[in-house]
Amino acid sequence: MLLYEHPLSSYAQKVKIALREKGVAFTAELPETFGTGRSDGAFAAANPRTEVPVLVDGGVSIFESTVILEYIEERWPEPPLLPRDPAARAQARMTEEVCDTQYEAVNWGFGEILWFRRATGTLADHLRAQAAAQTKILQDWLTGRLGAAEWFGGASFGWADAAVAPMVNRSAHYGLGPPGGSPLARWHARMRERPSVAETFREFDAAAARMAEAADLYTTGGRRREYRDHRLEWMVKSGGVEVVLAGLRDRNIRFAWPDALPDADLRPDADTP
Repeated sequence: MLLYEHPLSSYAQKVKIALREKGVAFTAELPETFGTGRSDGAFAAANPRTEVPVLVDGGVSIFESTVILEYIEERWPEPPLLPRDPAARAQARMTEEVCDTQYEAVNWGFGEILWFRRATGTLADHLRAQAAAQTKILQDWLTGRLGAAEWFGGASFGWADAAVAPMVNRSAHYGLGPPGGSPLARWHARMRERPSVAETFREFDAAAARMAEAADLYTTGGRRREYRDHRLEWMVKSGGVEVVLAGLRDRNIRFAWPDALPDADLRPDADTP
């Protein structure tokens, strides 16, 4: 079992937590071509989007974290992560959807400023303030979803907990964690004690400590951060459109596959009738 991943990827963390909860042994690998946009090699063959995570189970390659989670749940049904009740299953999936889209985008945008220094001065202050305000809204929403329960799945750890954990933990790393003593903060403390989560968070912490070394790669063109769907939306709606324009100008950001082709590649062949 091979998992192409990056320890900082919230999507990959969600999958690793699920695999560890089910006791599935796997080898984690950071693809050599990750962040380059290159379309050659085993990683691109497994996922043309060249995004992590990708789960390779024998001759089967699966990408997109939610699809991977569904595969894991069906392939190794015990212990179950999804509740049996259809309404409760829908609640878990909706919580995951908000985390995978809105929450991930806020965390990602904050990282663009903190780790990759794509904005400075007044603009950086503005984007950080936007991230902090939006994080509070999302955490308040999650607190409502949690209610008085121990876990998002109710009495037992489940699918939604695996999805929420990387998001709240990254916010805490950024200094934007839930208020001390709040229900969400207590939930986060319980999560950190769970073996599957503790191991995943240790990997995150080790990778985060090295981000200062790696950041230059993503601003000089050696690697390019992917501005996909909700991430792009977040940067634009939060007032950072000039960050996107600068990235396009400096060619140190990229968009999802298929890549835009140079004009020369769009010209019809001279022999084509």
